Amino acid sequence: MKITKFGHCCLLIEEGDLRLLTDPGDYNKTPDVENLDAILVTHEHGDHLHLDALRKILEKNPTAQVITHQSVGKILFDANLPYTLISDKEEIILKGIKIESFGTEHACVHSDLPTVQNTGFLIAEKLFYPGDSFHQPGKLVRFLALPVAGPWMKLSEAIEYAKALKPEAVFPIHDGMLRQEHQLGPTRRIPDLLLSPLDIKYVDAVEGSIIVLE
Repeated sequence: MKITKFGHCCLLIEEGDLRLLTDPGDYNKTPDVENLDAILVTHEHGDHLHLDALRKILEKNPTAQVITHQSVGKILFDANLPYTLISDKEEIILKGIKIESFGTEHACVHSDLPTVQNTGFLIAEKLFYPGDSFHQPGKLVRFLALPVAGPWMKLSEAIEYAKALKPEAVFPIHDGMLRQEHQLGPTRRIPDLLLSPLDIKYVDAVEGSIIVLE
C-alpha cells in the first residue's frame, strides 16, 4: 500500500491497481491526480469537502466514484455532483479490494453545536481512516491514519485511540490547522462563535501579537 499525503486529510492511497483519494478539502492545494477509481468523503466540513476542488478532480477523473454517506450525498446532489452511497458497516469492492464504512457521527466539538454525520473507511482490511472521530471499527487495523489536532480532540485522546486499536503503524492527519496560514481556523472561530453571545469578548492572538486588556 502506497500513501501520498497532499496535506491535512487529503491522501492518495494506492493498493494494487486501485487508486483512492480521501477528503479533498480547503486546507491543502487541490491535488493534480489522474486515474482515480474513487474519492472517499468522510463528512461535510470544508477542510474535508471543498466542492470546487472536487469538481476539478472529477474533471480529470470523470469515471471516479465519490463514495460517501447520506448527509454529504445531499450536498453533492444539490451541487449536481455524482456520488455512491455507503452506510455504516457496508462494504464496496473495487478492483477486488474491499472498502468498508464504520461510524456515523463526527466527534463532538461542543454540546452547543450540531453534530454532523461522519464515516471512517477501512481500506483493503489494512488502513483505517477515521475522518473526524475516534471510532473503533471492531476489526484488526494494521495501519492507522491518526488525527493529531483539531477543536474536537486532545492529543492525549489520539494517543489513547492508537493504543486501543494497536495498529502496526500510524501516521498523522488532520494537522492542516497547525500551519500558519490556517491560524484563523476552527480553534479561533468556535470560541468566538460560542462566547460572543454571552458577552465574553474573543480577542484573537497569533505568534507575535501584543494583547492589551483593560
